[in-house]
Amino acid sequence: MGGLYALFGLIIGGFFTLFSLAGMAAAAGQGNDPTAILFGAGAVIVIPLLYGFFGFIGGIITALIYNLVAMVFGGVEIELSQYEGIV
Repeated sequence: MGGLYALFGLIIGGFFTLFSLAGMAAAAGQGNDPTAILFGAGAVIVIPLLYGFFGFIGGIITALIYNLVAMVFGGVEIELSQYEGIV
């Protein structure tokens, strides 16, 4: 879960960077704020870390809740069989 959410965070961080650079380009000649560059570049680093961390914690909490509910209601049981002749 942490890796999946970190990947989502990388995509979202890329959009933040793109919007930050587009905002700087739109405000060209009006005294650009140098912190906008740091915010845009930092988004690609900070957002995936935060998404990954909180996705990992959320995955742990979700697994714990599922296991508690599965103990009460029995969970899901899947029966698989192997067919002969299939390679």
